[in-house]
Amino acid sequence: TGARRLAVGRQVKRLIGRAICHYGLTQAGDRIAVGLSGGKDSLCLLWMLSERRRRVPVDYTLRAVHVDLGWDASAAGRLERFCRGLGVEFASVATDIGERAHSAGNRENPCFLCAALRRKQLFEAAAGTGCNKLALGHHRDDVIETFFLNVIYSSEISTMLPAQPLFGGRLTIVRPLYLCDAAQLSRLARELDLPVSPSGCPSECLSARRGIADMLAPLFRHNRRLKGNVFRAL
Repeated sequence: TGARRLAVGRQVKRLIGRAICHYGLTQAGDRIAVGLSGGKDSLCLLWMLSERRRRVPVDYTLRAVHVDLGWDASAAGRLERFCRGLGVEFASVATDIGERAHSAGNRENPCFLCAALRRKQLFEAAAGTGCNKLALGHHRDDVIETFFLNVIYSSEISTMLPAQPLFGGRLTIVRPLYLCDAAQLSRLARELDLPVSPSGCPSECLSARRGIADMLAPLFRHNRRLKGNVFRAL
C-alpha cells in the first residue's frame, strides 16, 4: 500500500508540476485562494499545493475557501480540520444556493444557476481576502467533457483554460490539475484517506455533464489512447 501511494503521489505531483511550469500558473508572491468543495478533486488540489509549497523555491500563500451550498451542515467543520492539519487558512461562506437552484421556478437547469452563483461567491471571497489567483480542481476529464458540453448544448467550440485572467487581470483562475485524470485523483484521495464529502445534490446523477461522461466512457474504455488524442486536439 505504501509503495502504491508513493507511485500515485509521484505521478500526480509530476503532472501538476508540468502544468504549473508549462502554463505559468504560479509565481513568487502569489496569494492563492483554493476553491474547496469537499470533493476528491479539490481536496487533492489543496493537499498537493500545500505539499509543493514546502519543497519548491517559490513562495506563495494558500487560503482555502468553501462555499456551503446548504446540503451538508457538517462539511465545513470537516474541511476546517483538514486545512488546520495542512497549516492552511480556511474560510466558509454559508449560502442557500442549493435550495435556490432547485426551487420551483428553476427546475429546467439547476446546475447552471448553481454553478454561476457558486463562482460568484468564490470570486468575491478570493478578492475580499486580497488573493490574485483562484485555484480550481478541474482536471483533464473535465476539460474534455466541457468541450463536448459546449459543442452540443451551446453550439460553441470552447473549453476550460489552464489559466484564465478575469476582471482586467485582477484575479486569475488557475487549474493545476489540468493534466491529471479523474481516475488518478480518485486513487490518490483513497490512498491519502482524504475527508471526501458527498455532494448531497439531488441533480448530481442527472446533470448534462454526467450524461456526457457516460457517453464518452465506453469509447475511452475501448481504446485507451482516445482520451489523450482528444485532449491534445484541444
